[in-house]
Amino acid sequence: MPTTDPLIHIYADESCLGNQFKNKARPGGAAGLVEFFHEKRGWVRRDFWVSEPDTTNNRMAIRSAILPLAALKAPSRVVFTTDSRYLVDAMTQWVHGWAARGWTRKTGEIENLELWKELLRTASRHRIMWRWVKGHAGHPQNEYANDLAIRAATKQLNSGGLVESGFDAWIATQQERDKFLDFFAIPPDEAGFKPARALPRG
Repeated sequence: MPTTDPLIHIYADESCLGNQFKNKARPGGAAGLVEFFHEKRGWVRRDFWVSEPDTTNNRMAIRSAILPLAALKAPSRVVFTTDSRYLVDAMTQWVHGWAARGWTRKTGEIENLELWKELLRTASRHRIMWRWVKGHAGHPQNEYANDLAIRAATKQLNSGGLVESGFDAWIATQQERDKFLDFFAIPPDEAGFKPARALPRG
């Protein structure tokens, strides 16, 4: 893909409530923030969220990537940031081994295989740099995505795609409380974009 493809930043998180209980529904949510820097308008932001009435953290982590990547209208360079090691390791390492072994693992069936294949089909349109960040460690966009995911899980909400973002109001409120005072909406460092290797076919 040419280097003129837009550079998109996606910050995603997932939530699954009631993981400590057995034989009980575990409502979950996946959500996040999509950012694009426009030379005249500055940062353009959109939010997304989705929910399931009974699910797992791993399942929602995959869905946190499917929705925003599918919503992008054109092939893009994407920096995808998440605190899900499961998602990052799968998309940068495991999927290649799974594909080479005919979509199986050494230990048996692949959990959430159909979702992984859907994500591969969706992600293959883009060049993606998968970034892991530690959760609940003061990363503002990650914390915002976490808030959206918990709300989606709790209230079982679905955004229906990308919607107007509440991040600007959220970060302003946080900074009034003396949080994230080192956050500045500066232009992205395009030179730092290093996509992962091409994905196998889903």
